[in-house]
Amino acid sequence: MKLNSTFSEEVIKLKSNNIISNKEEIVKKLSILLTNAVKGEKVAIGFSGGIDSTLIAFICEKKNIPFTLYSVGLKNSPDLEYAKKVAKFYNWKLIAKELTEEEVESIFKKLNILPRIDVVNIGVGAVTYAVCEQVKEKTILTGLGSEEIFAGYERHKGEINKNCWLGLEEIYERDIVRDSTIANHFKLKVHCPFLNKELIEYSMQIDEKLKMNEEYKKLILRYTAEHLGLNKEFCWRKKKAAQYGSYFDKVLTKLAKRNKQTKREYVSKGLRVSAPNPPE
Repeated sequence: MKLNSTFSEEVIKLKSNNIISNKEEIVKKLSILLTNAVKGEKVAIGFSGGIDSTLIAFICEKKNIPFTLYSVGLKNSPDLEYAKKVAKFYNWKLIAKELTEEEVESIFKKLNILPRIDVVNIGVGAVTYAVCEQVKEKTILTGLGSEEIFAGYERHKGEINKNCWLGLEEIYERDIVRDSTIANHFKLKVHCPFLNKELIEYSMQIDEKLKMNEEYKKLILRYTAEHLGLNKEFCWRKKKAAQYGSYFDKVLTKLAKRNKQTKREYVSKGLRVSAPNPPE
């Protein structure tokens, strides 16, 4: 599916009342769909060592797609350290950049390129910006969409698939615009395997009981990663959102306190400028 302003309309057309509950059947089908969704000739992968980016890299290797991993974070940040661990285990090429608080603050200020500036967009956007800044390839693969089709957020609890649909319908304005704006700034093409049309259509028919339980989110994706052969430890790693796993949110919190403001006030008053138009 094209990541443009018609994305939400196209997503709505994929809705179905069908429910698939056979775990073994689902795992086999998802293995095929995920493998087919990962494409490219020579790609960059925004890498945190989480299940999404690790699985994308694993599939790239299986398909002989040349790739380089790019990771960012403050010193000792969980995502940066775990990315190094996974890359070392598989002997994958990783470019890892350890940033200072001053460098992260500088990136926050550069995010006036975004059409919408809020705490989440600044936190996540700063990670994306720091990664894209390093990329030498023309295309970057990201795990965007996995959270929505496989139930990766706390807000998905309750009526899981209904909440996943709501998230998918809002993902263009909430996430795609941000990531595309940053990628365009660096003249990069973004490819999101988890937003593949066939993958969305099938995944959103999966019984919600197979997506989340009391202990884990994205259950069925983890089972599928195991089936594909990904190291079990990496399949079941729990991680926080990018702004927390990179420790970028700690910098934002510190800057807000220094100015005697909440994070929302700091972002709104200190970083907001006239916004450009969103990408088509």
